[in-house]
Amino acid sequence: MNDLITDVKILHEETLNNLKSSKANNTIRAYRSDFKDFGAFCAKNGFKSLPTDPKIVSLYLTHLSIKDSKMSTLRRRLVSIGMIHKLKGHYLDTKHPIIIENLMGISRKKGNYQIGKKPILINQLKAIINVIDQDRENIEIKKIRDKTIILIGFGGGFRRAELVSINWEDLEFVPEGVKIIIRRSKTDQFGEGMIKGLPYFSNETYCPVIHLKKWLEISNIKSGSIFRKFNKGYTLSDKRLNDQSVALLIKKYLGVAGIENKNYSGHSLRSGFATVSAESGADERSIMAMTGHKTTQMVRRYIKEANLFKNNALNKIKID
Repeated sequence: MNDLITDVKILHEETLNNLKSSKANNTIRAYRSDFKDFGAFCAKNGFKSLPTDPKIVSLYLTHLSIKDSKMSTLRRRLVSIGMIHKLKGHYLDTKHPIIIENLMGISRKKGNYQIGKKPILINQLKAIINVIDQDRENIEIKKIRDKTIILIGFGGGFRRAELVSINWEDLEFVPEGVKIIIRRSKTDQFGEGMIKGLPYFSNETYCPVIHLKKWLEISNIKSGSIFRKFNKGYTLSDKRLNDQSVALLIKKYLGVAGIENKNYSGHSLRSGFATVSAESGADERSIMAMTGHKTTQMVRRYIKEANLFKNNALNKIKID
């Protein structure tokens, strides 16, 4: 009997470990960060956060809505609370009517349209590359690294976490350009991976492939992470850049170029690629093949915004 109890305990622990392993580390950190806010709300109001019940979760969502949090934030927090319960071996009915009906009511009052971060379009992309070239404070090796990050991020429609995760071993240069293996991404939790192909641009000044070759040559990187931090004195370290660095670079160079940078983020490279591709006539399947979107919802939004003036009915009206 004791052996059976021990075996069940081991199975229980291993099951919880499997649940944790089903999500990427960044995702788990995001769940914990969200749950920390929920825990603070519960502590302040004398509620139990783990395990909790649907009524408390519903009150928390109302609390967030009063603070004018976005609907996307409310939904993400709900997912996080549910996942932390699951990871800790507790059940929480996140589909309970008191939660779902409350969310529907909040949504009706707030509206569903969410204003996202601005995409980096061709003019902004060129401005960034130009100000990096003209920056007299940076040495050549840093200029090439920063330009390569921006151009590869845009050219491949990368998420910032995907971008900084690229290793030398993931690259294959071919006559047409470069193939880049993405071993894991936000929507690829099982690590099936995908390959992105970036062709040469006719204009070498803004060509991601040309800059990638220059960067690998000047940095002498032969293995491991291709995008790394600099030590003091601009010596290249072995430490991989974190994904937040991408957003900081974008904001920095937009600011130097005299462009308001508050509404740009690391995601602006990815959304910029999708928007510019849509403006140039690329279909949603081609865009999704590069970005790795699993559903058409977000891609269709990019296409719709890209065609806002191109297919505008007002263009048919003639006023002499």
